[in-house]
Amino acid sequence: MRDPTRGGAATSLNELARDCGLGMVLFEDQIPVHDAVRGACELLGLDPLHIANEGQFLAVVSPEYADAAINALSLAPGGSEAQVIGEVREQPAGTVLVTTLYGGSRIVDMLVGDPLPRIC
Repeated sequence: MRDPTRGGAATSLNELARDCGLGMVLFEDQIPVHDAVRGACELLGLDPLHIANEGQFLAVVSPEYADAAINALSLAPGGSEAQVIGEVREQPAGTVLVTTLYGGSRIVDMLVGDPLPRIC
């Protein structure tokens, strides 16, 4: 499990991919991003995957336990938006890709610098 506060989901998943030598493939249509966040990111030219996710976490769960994990999380306070957002694959080793809404894919890099000033 990982807290994606610093560097967002992109940095957390890139660190995991690098450390384990496997690839992460995300499915853009399954990543819950609120409309207000998506709109602000579009206006500012930011990738929502790089934005700090205060109070959230990422968990890598074996596929046979994914449904049970989602069901358990959805019953917890604040867990109603729990989603399977991707999968671990052998290739592309050490890389995070996102499959876009249009059927293409793009590499999701680690966050470089601070896209937004810290307010806490």
